Amino acid sequence: MHISEWLCALAQYWVLLPAAASCYLPMKNKMRFPAKKTAWLCALVLMPFSLAASWAQLAFRLDANQLLLPALFVLFFLYRRTVTAHLSQTLAVYVGVCAIETFPSQLASTKGSPLEEALLQMLLAMVLFVAACSIRRQIVWVLDQVDIPKVWYSTVPLSLVFLVFNVAAEPGSTLLNICGLALLVCIYVLFYQGACRLLQHAQLERRSQLFEMQSHQQQVLQEHMRQTARLHHDFRHSIRLLAALAEQGDLAGIQAHLAEYERGFAEDAPAAFCANATLNALFAYYSEMAAAAHVDIDWKIALPEPLTLSELDLCSLFGNLIENGIKGCETLPESQRHFSLTAEVQQGSLYIVSTNRFDGYVIKGKSGYRSTRHDGHGLGLASVAAVAEKYGGSVRFSNSSEEFFADIVLKV
Repeated sequence: MHISEWLCALAQYWVLLPAAASCYLPMKNKMRFPAKKTAWLCALVLMPFSLAASWAQLAFRLDANQLLLPALFVLFFLYRRTVTAHLSQTLAVYVGVCAIETFPSQLASTKGSPLEEALLQMLLAMVLFVAACSIRRQIVWVLDQVDIPKVWYSTVPLSLVFLVFNVAAEPGSTLLNICGLALLVCIYVLFYQGACRLLQHAQLERRSQLFEMQSHQQQVLQEHMRQTARLHHDFRHSIRLLAALAEQGDLAGIQAHLAEYERGFAEDAPAAFCANATLNALFAYYSEMAAAAHVDIDWKIALPEPLTLSELDLCSLFGNLIENGIKGCETLPESQRHFSLTAEVQQGSLYIVSTNRFDGYVIKGKSGYRSTRHDGHGLGLASVAAVAEKYGGSVRFSNSSEEFFADIVLKV
């Protein structure tokens, strides 16, 4: 085994470095360790592997793919240990990057020396990495916003088709390989556009729900105004009755009539949780939902005035918190259902504390709580965390055997 042959074989594995960097590129907000520590871990794994694989390739006269393909499975599990993303997202990113990185191997197959081909492959892989860096923000955004496992799993088979085909096929024409790469990139672009439309649709649904809440609250307010007008019209009759009772010295009758009159004003009065009309409509809507579910609520809401945060963001945050709280309470008998929620401004921050009773059953993954109602993460909790991150705040979810807690801080 000559040193030149070994260097040529070793150069074929250098493509693992930009490939690894590309795998971590979209995981900006889902890294388990700091970037520097992750880079060292990758180097400690990939460098010894490259040295050993290049030696084994020459010693046993093997093809590089015979060593790379089995290694991909092992490397995936190592990659999985360094990120907090859901398995579906981790698998989609990993297989997608592997599929993309097979094209430099095909395009670098020229009539030159093995070392020249390896260097060209490395150069092309670096070009793809730089191209990915230019759209990193969009890729990170999709990973953070789309947390539906079925969507991410759906991308894996297509990436596998390109991966297997490029590995198994003999090097073809350069034009054909470029067209194949362009096709795969176009498919990923379409996936991104589809994700954008999906999220826009979800946002429109949320806005529509808010409009329905406001419309319902407006109807309640109008009914209260009609009730008040009727009571005002009947006020003169009450004055006459009170005068008659006073002449008779019937103090108990006067007290009873006044109490009934006060109840008339309070009856059907619209709930007032905060000054903001949109958020008040949301709280009123969910208070009726809680009442229908026989949930005892204790809500104290004090929002900043004027409101410095987006109404839609706060509606999303409180809506998800309250929905989860009510659903949690519904796992208990009616007599045990209690849900408290407080929001107050202190020292330039909005502090939100949510506590609801529940049956104690939770599913926790490495990256946090999982939904107990469907496969995947709790989308409501993920949305709450996203709003907190947007406003430079923090969120902490925890639970005991009887209660679920959410502590949120937003910069205002």
